[in-house]
Amino acid sequence: MPFSFHQGDALSVLAKLPDDCVDSVITDPPYNSGGRTAKERTSRSAKQKYTSADAGHGLADFTGENMDQRSYGFWLTQIMTETHRLTKTGGTALLFTDWRQLPITTDAIQAAGWLWRGVLVWHKPQARPQKGRFTQNCEFVVWASNGPIDAGRNPVYLPGLYSASQPSGAKRQHITQKPVEVMRELVKIAPPGGTVLDFCAGSGSTGVAALLEGRDFIGVEKTEHYAAIAADRLTETVRRTLTQDDVVLTA
Repeated sequence: MPFSFHQGDALSVLAKLPDDCVDSVITDPPYNSGGRTAKERTSRSAKQKYTSADAGHGLADFTGENMDQRSYGFWLTQIMTETHRLTKTGGTALLFTDWRQLPITTDAIQAAGWLWRGVLVWHKPQARPQKGRFTQNCEFVVWASNGPIDAGRNPVYLPGLYSASQPSGAKRQHITQKPVEVMRELVKIAPPGGTVLDFCAGSGSTGVAALLEGRDFIGVEKTEHYAAIAADRLTETVRRTLTQDDVVLTA
């Protein structure tokens, strides 16, 4: 199988993986958006933060959204230190964040040993306008490398700006789900046939994108509900992309 998937705590799972087994870490960690006060951090679940009260869907909640900024930075530094060990020299890391957590994310990724390379922008065209203010219609992707990048190994030219709306309706299977069309562009930073790791895999969009773009995938998801959805999506993606050349018939 071109993917492996683990349901459990990311730090525990990653500690069991071998050195230099990953080409790129691409993930959307629970970055505790909007927790300006203790009450805001502890009184609302992720579902209450990121979905409207009158939403008609029954998306499951997830944990990790109640840390303050210092705690988030400490956790992220721990886990990115572990992924640094797993990533080959010249490999990359891409972490989604919002404007509130952008500074602590760049601090944590450097404290973990990565070389910070820059910030990408994900533009969301359907964001709600705000009277008297600028529309908050962008999230960011902090990207870094494990040492120098050998451009000859993967000679791609990738944009720094991506525009796509979050999945909606029946296609939305996670509260903070990212568009597969954006993820398909991001996974191209890993060389063809390389391995992409997502330690906060959610409903599996990073893995689906990796498989569609000819990369292998390692996924980790703590919430059992979403781990089951991700495993089903990954299995279905493999089934749809198999060709006759991929199948060997035996007598």
